[in-house]
Amino acid sequence: MGLKKYLKAWRRFFHWIDGKCLDLLYPPRCPVCDKVTLPKDGVCRLCRKKITVVKEPSCMKCGKPISNARREFCSDCKRHAHRFTQGKALWVYEAEVKKSIYRFKYQNKREYGSVYAAEMAKAYGSWVKQKRIQAVLPIPLYSKKKRKRGYNQSEILAKELGRLLKLPVCTDALIRTQETLPQKTLNYAERKQNVRNAFASAKKTGFQRILLVDDIYTTGSTLDAAADVLLQAGVSEVFACCISIGQDRG
Repeated sequence: MGLKKYLKAWRRFFHWIDGKCLDLLYPPRCPVCDKVTLPKDGVCRLCRKKITVVKEPSCMKCGKPISNARREFCSDCKRHAHRFTQGKALWVYEAEVKKSIYRFKYQNKREYGSVYAAEMAKAYGSWVKQKRIQAVLPIPLYSKKKRKRGYNQSEILAKELGRLLKLPVCTDALIRTQETLPQKTLNYAERKQNVRNAFASAKKTGFQRILLVDDIYTTGSTLDAAADVLLQAGVSEVFACCISIGQDRG
């Protein structure tokens, strides 16, 4: 065996060992019931009946499910323009999904990220290719909040999604410059104001079509604020993908 093949074999071995160690520290769990599962199972069979998958018809802008197939946009997107080109989401933001994302964000359930990402890649991998997306970028946390929590859940999700889709992940191109209030406590106008100037470009990504990744889509204010900074930094188009999204109320 040549030296290059020998070193390559050792790298594969250490990568495998690293993965096994992570499985021991953070064993794969169903993100809905939180029970340990096999890595290939993801969301367990019983829990798939408890969640609502986003399907067509959905808003052509934000991806929110709509009841009328003849409508192109949800009521929010008909009233408000967005800075991102198009968005997608996995599941409707209902009881079990709310609990799942809460544990992912605040109870150190980092292992959920691999399941969310696998579901995203399966549902929207072809869409990502169709849109010729070149890189994945997570919505950043404010530095103080990230230190307190110990991790950025969107970054975990983005890294795993990038790995599955074989796309580079830019974790240092966008920074959060302000500690904002939780968006869920605010109305639409307050949310827009809350994230105004909340982001800045740390450096140019070198890519023209970016996929922003976040956990929850509500009004799109956070994505718009981040997308606006990226567009000003030279990105041509910004797309978005989230774990969950609300129902159209129009």
